[in-house]
Amino acid sequence: MPFVSHMDLALDQARAAAARDEVPVGAVIVSPSGDVVALAGNRTRELNDPTAHAEVLAIRQACAALGQERLEGYDLYVTLEPCPMCAAAISFARIRRLYYGASDPKSGGVAQGARVYAQAQCHHAPDVYDGLQEAACAALLRDFFAAKREQS
Repeated sequence: MPFVSHMDLALDQARAAAARDEVPVGAVIVSPSGDVVALAGNRTRELNDPTAHAEVLAIRQACAALGQERLEGYDLYVTLEPCPMCAAAISFARIRRLYYGASDPKSGGVAQGARVYAQAQCHHAPDVYDGLQEAACAALLRDFFAAKREQS
């Protein structure tokens, strides 16, 4: 099966999050056969839940839809490098491949900071592919925060 990126769908979720005044991060989970099983954007403000990051919400949604606690063989597309919490959740869910757009030098947990998958305590590390539509993902975040600074 040829590679098909689902980052456009993740970007759509990130834009929807921005429209809700949430940090614009979107995530998509795809089955081994290529079917989209979950779509989510950040909802921390809306739900008053600091764990309501796009990745966690997508994992919860996919697990509930499939009636299982793990997502072995499934792929996750996310617009921003996952934070340490999300990186750990991705590991616990046994996601096969992680694709992300923009890196996050301030709060990332994959290639930056905690580097969750490089730790001996990490029981499962997905294959990681970074930089997918990086410019579009980074611009969305940059524009969102620039507008926030202008409002202050």
